[in-house]
Amino acid sequence: MSDAIEDPRRLSRRTTPTWEVELLISGVAVFAMLQLPGWLDDRMFALAPRLGDEWLSVLRLSYFYAKSAAVVLATTFALHLLLRAQWIALVGTHSVYPEGIRLDRLKMGPIQRALEEARPDSTPDAIERADNRASIVFAIGVSVASIIAAVCIGFCGAMLAATLAAQAMGWRVDPLVTMSVVFGLFMAPFALASWLDHRYGARLAPGGRGRRLVEALLRFYMRIGMGRRNNRVVAILSSNGGERRMMAVIVGVMLVAIVGVVVADLLARDGARFGNYSGFPDADALAIHPAHYDDQRDPTRDPALPYVQSAVITGPYLRLVVPYRPNRDEAAMRTACTARTAGLAGDALAAARLACLQDLHPVMLDGKPLQNLHYDIASDPRTDRPALLAMIDVRDLPRGRHALRIGHPPRAGRQQHKDAADPGYDTISFWL
Repeated sequence: MSDAIEDPRRLSRRTTPTWEVELLISGVAVFAMLQLPGWLDDRMFALAPRLGDEWLSVLRLSYFYAKSAAVVLATTFALHLLLRAQWIALVGTHSVYPEGIRLDRLKMGPIQRALEEARPDSTPDAIERADNRASIVFAIGVSVASIIAAVCIGFCGAMLAATLAAQAMGWRVDPLVTMSVVFGLFMAPFALASWLDHRYGARLAPGGRGRRLVEALLRFYMRIGMGRRNNRVVAILSSNGGERRMMAVIVGVMLVAIVGVVVADLLARDGARFGNYSGFPDADALAIHPAHYDDQRDPTRDPALPYVQSAVITGPYLRLVVPYRPNRDEAAMRTACTARTAGLAGDALAAARLACLQDLHPVMLDGKPLQNLHYDIASDPRTDRPALLAMIDVRDLPRGRHALRIGHPPRAGRQQHKDAADPGYDTISFWL
């Protein structure tokens, strides 16, 4: 439709009818979506120290999927607002200057002018493309976020059920094995049925056992949301814009979002991974970590490490708090404390467990074992997580720098190789 037919003072009849709703949703939801990733980070850092490896794997998987969906939605709404603003600018400019681009008033050489004049492009066409582009970006972003959310609910729910079943039966299962088995049991039948349909579907006799089996499998997966029509937006975009191209876009967006969230999580847990610090000494045993001092640590983000009240001790006692870390302490207690706690109950059981934990967390002061170390059952007042508390008398120590060395049990099973550089203790330096 040409410029002469379209009234520049009115929106084109070809304008996407949902543009107002799209703008409303993006404008309202973009602020909530921008805050949601940070809220998920806070919940993740608060829950992670409370869980053992099995439950931590379920939590991390849920966190990665949920944050990926939130990041996709936040990016979609922000990008959609930008594209809609570009569209609005084109519509407004066209209403002010309905004659469009006047090439005769632009300075350019004859070759460039000939190329520009040869392009059959009008302002209404550019407006329509900008309108369609914004709607497609909105549709793709919302669809990708919906797919990630559905995978999070389905796959993480299956992981949760498998972990509960394993614990109910008393099995000790590696989280990676559980994840692989759940994924295989969930996806293998669908992949097999789809392959058989593509390869032999035309040959299978109607009503035959093979065809009925393939139909039953595909019908089951369609009912749980894996049919082409279940995500109608993706089906429409794929069938009209090219299936391979659209699937490449959707899978690419999902991978970028998930990988970005995983990398951000690694950087949040270890900021030294990012930056040109290759020449800086890398020795945890010699480093001063803010997480080891109560007046410097961030309880919502720092790992659950032993800590004292401050780097400079002004009172007669050093207050040492050793947080209970289920992913290490619980596994070690099953190995080292089972015989000591057999047949005990009540206060006797609690005392035996406390004695076992004390053996698992020995303390050395300036290279010498603390013979009179005594732990009490306490909690971290700022996170309300269980912890051991030891009050160490430092009145007889000389002024200057001193070092505490708090032992901890190694990780069990598959996690051992990740701690190859772990010396087996935490070092806290303090000054009197």
